[in-house]
Amino acid sequence: MTLPCPAPIVYPALTRTDLVIYAGASGDFNPLHHDLDYARNAGLPDVMAHGMLSAGLLASAVTKWFGAGSVASYAVRFLKPVWPGDVLAAHCRKLEMSSVENGKPVACAELELVRANGDVVLAGTARLTETAAISHS
Repeated sequence: MTLPCPAPIVYPALTRTDLVIYAGASGDFNPLHHDLDYARNAGLPDVMAHGMLSAGLLASAVTKWFGAGSVASYAVRFLKPVWPGDVLAAHCRKLEMSSVENGKPVACAELELVRANGDVVLAGTARLTETAAISHS
């Protein structure tokens, strides 16, 4: 059974400061994420966001939509780099009731993180349990 998807969540434009803050929080100080000269010498047009920062943005949308305790599994596929200045939106593209486990409904969500120009930068899936969005369907 197909369920209605929640509205997209749009994040503010990503800044270089966001990348530095994420580097500090994650311990990932690869210069590709903060040193413009290093990134250009590696053939990139700019520093790029950490892949896990993008994955974290999409995950935060899932928990906002369905509740923090509802995510049984989450997987992503990195499709394109994310750059400073990118405005990203989290989308739930498909939400389907998949089964019942222990008397409780389980749903599967197909997810995307999309740049303002329409480029999909991250695709993902989430298996959801214990959420009002599927419990009342």
